[in-house]
Amino acid sequence: MNFPAMNNGRQTPAMETAANSSSSAFSFISKGWREVRDSADADLRLMKDRANSFKNIAASFDREIENLINSATPTFTVPPIRQSSEIEFMKKLHPKISEFRRVYSAPEISRKVMEKCGPRANLGIDLSRIRSTIAAEVYGTMEEDMKGIIEFNKVRSEKLNEEGQFGEWEPIRVLKTRFREFEKKNSTVEIFAGFKNNEIVEKVKSSLKAICKEPQESKEVPPLDVPELLAVLVRQSGLFLDQFGIRRNLCDKIVENLCSKRKNQLVLRSLVAGEPPAVDPDKINDELDLRIASVLQSTGHCSESGGSWTDFMKPDVTDGKRHVAIVTTASLPWMTGTAVNPLFRAAYLAKSEKQKVTLLVPWLCRSDQELVYPNNLTFCSPEEQENYIRDWLEERVGFKADFRISFYPGKFSRERRSIIPAGDTSQFIPSKDADIAILEEPEHLNWYHHGKRWTDKFNHVVGIVHTNYLEYIKREKNGALQAFFVKHINNLVTRAHCHKVLRLSAATQDMPKSVICNVHGVNPKFLKIGEKVAAERELGQQAFSKGAYFLGKMVWAKGYKELIDLLAKHKNDLDGFKLDVYGNGEDAHEVQSTAKRLDLNLNFQKGRDHADDSLHGYKVFINPSVSDVLCTATAEALAMGKFVVCADHPSNEFFSSFPNCLTYKSPEDFVAKVKEALANEPQPLTPEQRYNLSWEAATKRFIEYSEVDRILNNEHSGTMIRKSNGKLIARSVSMPTLSEMVDGGIAFAHYCLTGNEFLRLCTGAIPGTRDYGRQHCKDLHLLPPQVESPIYGCYL
Repeated sequence: MNFPAMNNGRQTPAMETAANSSSSAFSFISKGWREVRDSADADLRLMKDRANSFKNIAASFDREIENLINSATPTFTVPPIRQSSEIEFMKKLHPKISEFRRVYSAPEISRKVMEKCGPRANLGIDLSRIRSTIAAEVYGTMEEDMKGIIEFNKVRSEKLNEEGQFGEWEPIRVLKTRFREFEKKNSTVEIFAGFKNNEIVEKVKSSLKAICKEPQESKEVPPLDVPELLAVLVRQSGLFLDQFGIRRNLCDKIVENLCSKRKNQLVLRSLVAGEPPAVDPDKINDELDLRIASVLQSTGHCSESGGSWTDFMKPDVTDGKRHVAIVTTASLPWMTGTAVNPLFRAAYLAKSEKQKVTLLVPWLCRSDQELVYPNNLTFCSPEEQENYIRDWLEERVGFKADFRISFYPGKFSRERRSIIPAGDTSQFIPSKDADIAILEEPEHLNWYHHGKRWTDKFNHVVGIVHTNYLEYIKREKNGALQAFFVKHINNLVTRAHCHKVLRLSAATQDMPKSVICNVHGVNPKFLKIGEKVAAERELGQQAFSKGAYFLGKMVWAKGYKELIDLLAKHKNDLDGFKLDVYGNGEDAHEVQSTAKRLDLNLNFQKGRDHADDSLHGYKVFINPSVSDVLCTATAEALAMGKFVVCADHPSNEFFSSFPNCLTYKSPEDFVAKVKEALANEPQPLTPEQRYNLSWEAATKRFIEYSEVDRILNNEHSGTMIRKSNGKLIARSVSMPTLSEMVDGGIAFAHYCLTGNEFLRLCTGAIPGTRDYGRQHCKDLHLLPPQVESPIYGCYL
């Protein structure tokens, strides 16, 4: 095998093979050197034995040595190792080594070698530099042969140096010269160039980077600077600043200016990505959230349940179901919206079987029952009233609703014509079930609430506004002044005790954290009546044999004043028009006397259920009320396929999309709509319109707009943000926002004020309603309030 010489400093393939072989050979030298020192005698005997087996190839070895010497040039380098060329070189080198062994295995040489070589014998080559430069890479079957080479070189060097006949072996001398040149030229990088792309090394380096990267990042996160802290303060104070007329868009501008550094970074990213340099305020907020989360993470901050500021309860969900508590201000048999609608809501929420439902209704003592419930209907025990409620409900929905009914103490206020809770209403929901609370009329429930804050006990609190109290109060003496105070009290109590507020229509006052959505449906019985009427009309039968009627509680605020005014003003325009009126109430005598005095063609009847058979034949339902938030009777009349004539008012906005709903904007328009309804036939409801009126659709809207679906699905939107590397970081919820701190302060102040009996009486509370009384203790089997909440540890 020939090794061509190198020309003009350029390497040929043959040269590369030779260099590879040389590099591989010397990689074994470093290891062989350590073993030679310990087993020199045994290696010499092995060398003699193997030398005798290669006697026929001495001549070819001389030619190979000559080619090796001629191939060495001043530009000698060691390229990366290749295993195949190394093995080929070793195969050709084996015979030549054996010939050397044969020549130098004569007795006189062996004797001298054995005398000179021992544990302290030194090679003629300084291998320390070779060992530090060339890494051991390949170990194979040639290891034993290379030991022979090492021992041969050692013996030959000792022999020649002793006799002084030959100098150092020429190939070794050339190699030593080349290695000295390597050191001068710092060519160590070239020698190891073949190892840089080694896959194993790269994987190790990547692993080390992955291990060390995160701690390094967390340590290098700078703290929040003053502009960032101010931006956080302004953003968290949005609701508070809104009370002073500082709108959200202005707050966003302030935050954007304070985060100018972040803004410039976002613009730079957009330019690099080739996008227009527009900055979305949401991106700035996300960047600010990421900064806060990174700083908190770098400090080791961890908040599992909200820390000391937000004491989230952990409900009992061992059966995989969440708990929903519906708290309302009225109960059957009082046929009012806050008694009927929460009952249907509980039934349809429980129907899905995704959550456990508890309906909490007021219990009235016998004396109050006689004032409130119709037809002198009273109950001796909560169990008796519960049976009445369940029978009434099952008769109308057509299925057995699986939910629990509980009672809390309440007292009836004649002045306010409503039921006021007595004591802490929240205590009647066990802590293990305190998960999601639905407060029907949250302002009403919390006017005089002296107990635990609802948002402290429950994970999610939703308020549903049923009544436009401001409209009622304005009708009273000094109504404008009273309405002013009540408006702000309603805002404060709902803000302090609710996470979300749903307004049935825009007729209610605007409240914090509120959205407008009709979350009420109609009794399924009315939809069945409508289907029956439509079927009769398809068969050519006359469905409606009567004219117009009005149904509602007989109090002036329920539309009776507007009705009498309209009929009195246009008595001549509606000549021959007769209206039947059904209702009972405190103002019944006065209403009837006024109508008789004005000689109005009104036929007054006792109040009855809207689904009564006697009302099916009417074609037109007239409802001029503007004090309602969302009139249940209007929805029921539409469900039965009747015409509805009502005012163009926010309370009727949901119904205005139905073709049978005729809204008027003026008294003259009222007359035209009444004549139109009497002269035509109503259109049958489409399946979509029937569904929109149903409780199934109302329940779906409620779950969506109240954000209860996120709680039921265990989702926590807004609690996770994504870093640039794709990793999720949890936002901290332990530190309250400024708005939350203000809400907490309002709740504390409200608790202190409602605890003073004098202040309660000054604001119109019923005497003795801070705690429940003895009769409630007897009826509901409760311990006295002094025992439930002892003062200074004394039981009174």
